[in-house]
Amino acid sequence: MSTTTGAAKSQPEATAQRFRPLRINFADFKPRHFVWQLDGKVATLTLNRPERKNPLTLESYAELRDTFRDLVYADDVKSIVIAGAGGNFCSGGDVHEIIGPLVEMQRKGDMGGLLGFTRMTGDLVKAMRACPQPIVAAIDGVCAGAGAILAMASDLRYGTARSKTAFLFVRVGLAGADMGACNMLPRIVGSGRAAELLYTGRAMDGDEAERWGFLNRLCEPNALLGEAQSLARSLADGPTFAHAMTKRCMHEEWSMGVDEAIEAEAQAQAICMQTKDYERAYEAFVNKRKPVFQGN
Repeated sequence: MSTTTGAAKSQPEATAQRFRPLRINFADFKPRHFVWQLDGKVATLTLNRPERKNPLTLESYAELRDTFRDLVYADDVKSIVIAGAGGNFCSGGDVHEIIGPLVEMQRKGDMGGLLGFTRMTGDLVKAMRACPQPIVAAIDGVCAGAGAILAMASDLRYGTARSKTAFLFVRVGLAGADMGACNMLPRIVGSGRAAELLYTGRAMDGDEAERWGFLNRLCEPNALLGEAQSLARSLADGPTFAHAMTKRCMHEEWSMGVDEAIEAEAQAQAICMQTKDYERAYEAFVNKRKPVFQGN
């Protein structure tokens, strides 16, 4: 015997849900180590330790990683803004809560523990690049170390003239090769500029960061978050299935030759041409009105 209900989900949607694990409910998400606000289809994630310029801890790293991993399954979240509280973005790893324990691991010869940590931090970047939602970083004040990596791993970056972005790993005796920086940063600012930043650990102010292409736009500090959210909202109102495809292609094509990339994009675009949003755009054009995209 079979039963049906009038409110039942469509068959394709119901089938897709069967393959999804029970994960974070983002409509009622209350993380421990940052602030989460969902306004319609736009989520704002705020690092919230302003008294210390929003450093990361072992636990906040892990919670951020798990959050971005779960966003793969968040159909109602279409774009994300990541920001910091109190006029700063993120000062990197907390000296006492991360660097101290890591030095203790070094003293004990705990290579397994050190590698476990560096792989965990890298998994955060992987999760940010793998989630389908565009991520907009709103960068004010200090943006250093792991904070600079969070900004780098975002899709778009708005900042202020007073922002200071530094990949300062060399200043604590480490390589610039951290969390994908040697791969990703040269693609954003160019190889020579990335080499300078990674070898010296010096800071870029907002004007230089915009000139070098790290920042997409400079904003006034009191308008930064609102402008970043406005950009995220415009992306969330767009063809979000297509946005996710763009993000995936930009990430995957880094390791492709031109011929492979052209073929990959031919397949990706053919998939997008099967969406209702593609049809909606055509119908809107024919009828001289603005399309209303629904992400399918």
